[in-house]
Amino acid sequence: MSTSAQLRAALAEDGTLTDPEWRTAAEMVPRELFARAYFLPVKGTGPTRYRPVHEGEAGWLEGVYTDQTLVTQLDGLTRPGDIPSGTVTGSPSSSSTLPSLVLRMWQQLDAEAGHRVLEVGTVTGYSTALGAHRLGDKDLTSIEYDPLVGAAAAAALRGAGYAPRLVVGDGLRGDPDGGTYDRLIAACSVRHIPMAWLYQVRPGGKILVTLSGWSYACGLALITVTGPGTATGRLLSGYTSFMIARSHDRPPRPTLALLPGEERPSRIDPAVLDDWTGRFVAQLAAPSAERLGMGTGQILLDVGTGSQARTRPAADGSGWTVTQRGPVRLWDAVEDAIEVWERAGSPHLSAFGLTVTADAQRVWLGTPGGPSWRLPV
Repeated sequence: MSTSAQLRAALAEDGTLTDPEWRTAAEMVPRELFARAYFLPVKGTGPTRYRPVHEGEAGWLEGVYTDQTLVTQLDGLTRPGDIPSGTVTGSPSSSSTLPSLVLRMWQQLDAEAGHRVLEVGTVTGYSTALGAHRLGDKDLTSIEYDPLVGAAAAAALRGAGYAPRLVVGDGLRGDPDGGTYDRLIAACSVRHIPMAWLYQVRPGGKILVTLSGWSYACGLALITVTGPGTATGRLLSGYTSFMIARSHDRPPRPTLALLPGEERPSRIDPAVLDDWTGRFVAQLAAPSAERLGMGTGQILLDVGTGSQARTRPAADGSGWTVTQRGPVRLWDAVEDAIEVWERAGSPHLSAFGLTVTADAQRVWLGTPGGPSWRLPV
C-alpha cells in the first residue's frame, strides 16, 4: 500500500473522508511532490526555532504522510532550502495545511464536477491538486499572493500531472480577469469577507473561509451569496485555523510596555479567553486588539490607539483585577460580549452565523436577530 493510500485509509477510518470521490483524490494525489522540504518546530524552544527537513532525509516521507501542517516558509522569505542544516527562528508565513483539514473543507464546500471554483491561496499546490483531481482542471482557478510560492506550486502541479488555471495576485481582490464562480474556498483567514468575492460568486453560490483577527482566534464560515454584495450563513463545527491574509494582518507594533492605568475587579474569569470560542467572542468585541497573555494574565493591546487591558488574580484571592488605559476600554467590551455568550450557555462557534449587507458585516449568536458584533471592514 502506498503512503498516499495509507493516509487516505487513516482519514477514512477517523471519519474525515466521507465522500468516495474525495477519498480517491486523497489516495491519488502524492503529497510528497508538494512538500519536498519543510520546517518542523523544535520542541521546548522559545521563541520557537525551526529545523529544515529535506527530501530523502530520515523521517522526511513519514512527516509528509503524517496528518500535520508542514511549514514551508518563514517571515514571507525564508524557505527550507535556504537553511541546509541547523535551526532558525521566524514566523510561519506559508505552509502545507494538515490533509484532514484540507479534505474536510473541500467536502464542506459541496463542490461538484461542473462547478466553477475559485481557490484563494495556492500555497504548495497540494489542495489545488486535490481540487483539480476531483473537479477537473478547466473549472478550477487558484490565486497565490506570493510569486515565489506560486512558482513552486506551479512546478509541483505540473509534476503531478495537473493543469488548473493559476494566477499570481491578491486573491482578496478575486479573479483579476473577472468571471462568475459557483464556489470559493480560501486557504487563508480574513478579518472580513472581501467585497470582490461577493460579486464574483453567483447568487446561490457558496464561500468557505476562516474568519480571524489580530487576536488570531478563528472560526470557519460557510456562507451563501444572496445577491451582489450580500450573503448569509453560519460558522461550522470543529476547529479550523489558517494564517491570516497578509493584507489583513496587524500592523507592526512597538515594543510592549505595560503602563499604569485604571484598576477595577473583572466581572469575568480572564481564563475564559483560553477557550476556543471564548477567544473568538473576545476578538469580536475588541477587533483592533492583539491578545498577548493567557490564563488569568491576559494582555490586550490595541495596535491603533495604544489602549491596553491586562488582568491578574486579585490580591485577596477572591477574583481578578483588570487594569485598563487608553481611549478604548478593551476589557469592558470583552466582558459585555463574554457575558452574553455565557448567558446563552457558552455554545461552540457553530451557534454563530454571519450576515453581509451593503452596510455592514455582522456575526450573530443564535439567530440573525440575536446579539451581534460588527466585523471591521
